[in-house]
Amino acid sequence: MPHPATDTTPRPAPPAWSVALLPIAVFASSAVLLLPFRLLIAGYVVLGLSVGLAWLTDRMGGTSRLGPDMTSIAVGLAIVSSVSVAADISWGNYFLLGAIFALSAAAPYVLSRWVFRDRAVCYPWQGTWPWSPIQWGYLGLVLVAGWLLLPFYFITTGVYMNWPAVHEWHEILRLFIGVNAVGTWDELFFICAVLAIFVRHIPIWQANILQTVVFVSFLWELGYQSWGPVLTIPFALLQGWLFTRTKSLAYVLTVHLLFDLIVFLVIVHARNDGAVPIFLL
Repeated sequence: MPHPATDTTPRPAPPAWSVALLPIAVFASSAVLLLPFRLLIAGYVVLGLSVGLAWLTDRMGGTSRLGPDMTSIAVGLAIVSSVSVAADISWGNYFLLGAIFALSAAAPYVLSRWVFRDRAVCYPWQGTWPWSPIQWGYLGLVLVAGWLLLPFYFITTGVYMNWPAVHEWHEILRLFIGVNAVGTWDELFFICAVLAIFVRHIPIWQANILQTVVFVSFLWELGYQSWGPVLTIPFALLQGWLFTRTKSLAYVLTVHLLFDLIVFLVIVHARNDGAVPIFLL
């Protein structure tokens, strides 16, 4: 029996072009409607269409188990899109979004493992260990790039205003916890669920592009607007590529949380008249 944290069931490599690409692309399109545009009725119709197409292609023999896989992540996307994820650390929204994120992250795992009796969604924590010198170097590069780019992006565009003003210690603490919780959820849902399911059915390069569409749609609603996609698209693509190479949730999560550490510090800095004197702006 496979280890509970890893899907080790041998699967043939997806063909270069598969009919599975259609329902997966429709799924990604639904995320654009649901998250940045908040067109919920249209988005849920398109999301349902993607799931229906997945079950249909299974029934016609063009795909195998695409229906169960797409259902698992569609439920997660439906849950997270049911409320606005715009940054808000008021106590009521704090606990509401905490519950929404927990449910949407758990749903794909629970459905895949206990409803559909599969292991499409798993959390390979360690992956390739120990990390190579290149991997350690990349972590340093993330910190330096974030230190250089994020203050310029947040402050010159004013998008830091998409996050709440934080002045008191308890507000700053809530922001810190919230930023890290959302970053962790990003990897559990977009990488370990969405990307992991996509790569079962289509080639990695196609899967990574389409998970990036979903990932960046979420980040736009969260607050990374203006020319934010210039940063978030490469970030999402690199996170997907790193995960397929390292098979390590620990590594991609470390990368993400280092990036989010800089995000947190920049927001505090911008909201409090240069309170964190480590940036160039």
